[in-house]
Amino acid sequence: MNQYLKHLDRIEFVVTLACTGKCRHCSEGDHETCSGHIDPRIAAAAVRKICAHHSIKTVMTFGGEPLLFPEVVCAIQRTAAELGIGRRQVITNGYFSRKPERIEAVARSLADSGVNDLLLSVDAFHQEHIPLEPVFHFAEKAAGAGIPIRLQPAWLVSPEDPNPYNDRTREILRSFEPLQISLNQGNVIFPAGNALKYLAEYFDENTTVSNPYEEDPEDLRTISFGPDGSVLNGNVYQTDILEILEQYKP
Repeated sequence: MNQYLKHLDRIEFVVTLACTGKCRHCSEGDHETCSGHIDPRIAAAAVRKICAHHSIKTVMTFGGEPLLFPEVVCAIQRTAAELGIGRRQVITNGYFSRKPERIEAVARSLADSGVNDLLLSVDAFHQEHIPLEPVFHFAEKAAGAGIPIRLQPAWLVSPEDPNPYNDRTREILRSFEPLQISLNQGNVIFPAGNALKYLAEYFDENTTVSNPYEEDPEDLRTISFGPDGSVLNGNVYQTDILEILEQYKP
């Protein structure tokens, strides 16, 4: 086993960079020209191969907005369920269609594929451009299908900071109270991408903030696949994932 991956226990898939939001806090910047998604067959095969050599505890699918391509999400999560991986996560803004029948069908397919931890991104930033009604409808149908859901807001400065964005986020979260959905601690916005462009006044330019998503490259616990197949220092479309893992060096 590669010494740099001896503690690997989590696999992430950025299913797509296409997104239904235009969030001013997004660390990835604008998504308007993004399209396409990771190949579900290659992604599922990679999960199987990795799990044959590592004790994986979590498989996460996110984006962009991953539910623009629910069949990809479901293929990955169904494989994770078949392999007995304990936590099968999706992060979504909940807005991929306005059609009630489409929303209900996707909720059922997620439940059938074994998703057991759905993180729903709702806050002042997402709801600036994303209508709340279809998101609420999706949350209601997903919960009704038996999927555990947690609300995952983005906070500016800190969850306690009394700025207008956080005030609006609290108001939005209250609108979900009838569904009795758990509230996750959420994320504090990191100064990168759109956040630096549109929210610079809230960040101290004299303070260096470490990226909360960065890991020690010499002791990776998570590997993340891009929608183009990129992973670690290779690409799963061109090289077998086990060879990529074996050859990985920081």
